[in-house]
Amino acid sequence: MEQFLLSVGLLVCLVCLVKCVGFSRYLFLSFCKALPGSFLRSMGQWAVITGAGDGIGKAYSFELARHGLNVVLISRTLEKLQVIAEEIERTTGSRVKVVQADFTREDIYDHIEEQLKGLEIGVLVNNVGMLPSLLPSHFLSTSSESQSVIHCNITSVVKMTQLVLKHMESRRRGLILNISSGVALRPWPLYSLYSASKAFVCTFSKALNVEYRDKGIIIQVLTPYSVSTPMTKYLNTSRVTKTADEFVKESLKYVTIGAETCGCLAHEILAIILNLIPSRIFYSSTIQRFLLRRFSDYLKSNISNR
Repeated sequence: MEQFLLSVGLLVCLVCLVKCVGFSRYLFLSFCKALPGSFLRSMGQWAVITGAGDGIGKAYSFELARHGLNVVLISRTLEKLQVIAEEIERTTGSRVKVVQADFTREDIYDHIEEQLKGLEIGVLVNNVGMLPSLLPSHFLSTSSESQSVIHCNITSVVKMTQLVLKHMESRRRGLILNISSGVALRPWPLYSLYSASKAFVCTFSKALNVEYRDKGIIIQVLTPYSVSTPMTKYLNTSRVTKTADEFVKESLKYVTIGAETCGCLAHEILAIILNLIPSRIFYSSTIQRFLLRRFSDYLKSNISNR
């Protein structure tokens, strides 16, 4: 029994050491400059960004163009994309291609594939996503939108990855960033469909990374918590709630850190704290009522101040 307890103790210490080493890499990279543009350009000439009309997708479009890549912007609203494309071309000198597509539909991928034909795509950002309700809601209150959520959050990632990955594999280089969410790291009641759809993105991305990492392709999933975007009704920014630009710039520092990252140091710390809460406690009625009340008050306060 003594030997068994000693072995368990050593194993726990080893796990803690590994976690500390991993976290120290975040601390080191968070104070470094962003990934050199030459690294991103070495992946290929073009970057493709879905959901590029607003928020995180728009921020990635500008940031990747600043790193010297030409960009393909894909989103539903053509007028928004045209304005963004003009600004990117004027401020960065990069070439921009616009593709209008509604990711809540299934019949768009032949058109997208045709528009991407002949482009050397080095970076794909699967960013497009749909949140049925920002305020916590029971599943039956939002189930009318379930098919749209599945197409937007799941089908888009699978189909866009299929379109781009085969060419990356033949060139033996490429970078795919899949934007998931912190609520994918454990099941979140009252965000059940959104949480589950983003959990799919996590599992899919990490499995693909193992399949293709020896072929020179990086596939990374990002699991941010609160980012101030149109989807989150422009939550007030803070040390935890980042602007889209802040999040994107910091996330590019961690591109080579591994298959999964929260994308910013503040969210990594928050994830560690939340993971310390045992499931039995986290899902207890008392804690769920407390979280629901506090989170609803926080969201309503933030939204009403806009």
